[in-house]
Amino acid sequence: MPKQFSGREVVKRLTRLGYIVTSQRGSHLKMHSKSDSKVRTVIVPMHKQIAHGTLKSILSQAGISKEMLDEAK
Repeated sequence: MPKQFSGREVVKRLTRLGYIVTSQRGSHLKMHSKSDSKVRTVIVPMHKQIAHGTLKSILSQAGISKEMLDEAK
């Protein structure tokens, strides 16, 4: 069974990969990359458990793999 991530964990790991929190609306955080030549925007729901499809979409928006997210502990 794949590991479930919370919104807080995803934000912490994306921050370690060079993303910064730019705004929040309700339970969703907006993050931007600060080191990419291409500006990337990622929306992360701050839920206790993020669904697999939602996590896949976040990884796609960020341009990273699941392995990169796992290594950013």
